[in-house]
Amino acid sequence: MKYLVLLGDGMADYPLERLGGKTPLEAARTPHMDFLAREGILGLVDTIPQGFKPGSDVANLSVLGYDPATCYSGRGPLEAANMGVALGPRDAAFRCNLVTLGDGEDPTMDDFTAGHIASDEAAELVASLQDALGCQEFEFYPGVSYRHLFVWRNGAVEMQTTPPHDITGRETNRYLPAGPGSQTLIDVMTQAKAVLATHRINAARKRDGKHPANAVWLWGQGRAPQMVKLTDRYGLRGGVISAVDLLNGIGIYAGLQPLRVEGATGYTDTNYRGKAERALAALEELDFVFVHVEAPDEMGHEGNLPGKIEAIEDFDNLVVGTALKGLPGLGAARILVLSDHPTPIAIRTHASDPSPFVAYSTVAKENRPSGRGYSEAAARDAGRMVTPGSGLMDLFISPGRPFFDEPR
Repeated sequence: MKYLVLLGDGMADYPLERLGGKTPLEAARTPHMDFLAREGILGLVDTIPQGFKPGSDVANLSVLGYDPATCYSGRGPLEAANMGVALGPRDAAFRCNLVTLGDGEDPTMDDFTAGHIASDEAAELVASLQDALGCQEFEFYPGVSYRHLFVWRNGAVEMQTTPPHDITGRETNRYLPAGPGSQTLIDVMTQAKAVLATHRINAARKRDGKHPANAVWLWGQGRAPQMVKLTDRYGLRGGVISAVDLLNGIGIYAGLQPLRVEGATGYTDTNYRGKAERALAALEELDFVFVHVEAPDEMGHEGNLPGKIEAIEDFDNLVVGTALKGLPGLGAARILVLSDHPTPIAIRTHASDPSPFVAYSTVAKENRPSGRGYSEAAARDAGRMVTPGSGLMDLFISPGRPFFDEPR
């Protein structure tokens, strides 16, 4: 049996008056996901355990069968794994966003992506931060676009930090790190702002009418987690396809091999079809491939309704559609399509509501057709809720029992 997971990050949403009470997922044209929902096993999955902030880190750990309460220590160390940054037991890893802050004593978070800055420009800025501020204690590592890594060797992790995408347009002083060790972080952020203020990259960006990456925002801290590999748990060989360090890092801890795709950007210009084609090719040798697409989440954060609908349609057409065409060549195979969490247009950040999923098998007798299309409401009406979400992978792979044989 081959296993393929296709995840549209933040694809789920809330009904909108602008869409006549429909969600973006309902308004989008999604014939391939609709086919899977009609013919497969449709339901909702609760990926955010009570007490956890909704985010792709916690949600995707749940999707891959991990209980965040027992293994989640923060986003930073997961991203460090994909960057090849080794962490000692007392080291603290932080997500380091390049951001655009406004002027004044209490600057607003104008853009948590610094205009979706290109990776080559960002790498030069991060190198400058390392040259100016790096030392035996502090290290900066470049990632993709605005997403980077800061490591504090033998550092603190007990402080409270805030994701920058949660505070778009808000004054930032009250969201600065707070608690043990927070002043050290604030000092680093202040010094970084001085380094970035006069950098030639930012001078050119302002001249070209682009948002400058004039500050860093540190958050998502944690120490290296302890996780049993998914590949060991199920006796599988697997891979992960994503443009973002977070998902590749989770995959590495899960025992999955990162599979690189040319043109994968983590935005709406990503190589959708290439991701699906790479997954199908990899499944000739591997048993399990997890494909992550970031674009719908980015559009939700931007509050870009047309962009989110287009991203969902591209995901359906170029990722799900391409995968469906290739499934017959794999023989016995199962496909799981889902959103990890909602990123509603109305709030422009993540929400904890359950997300729709559909599981489908090329072995016809394993399916339980719903006759419904793929949407939040249809999944709710199907009457199947997987909670906690960490149980979804066990139902999908279903070792030693029938497909999606849910306990009564």
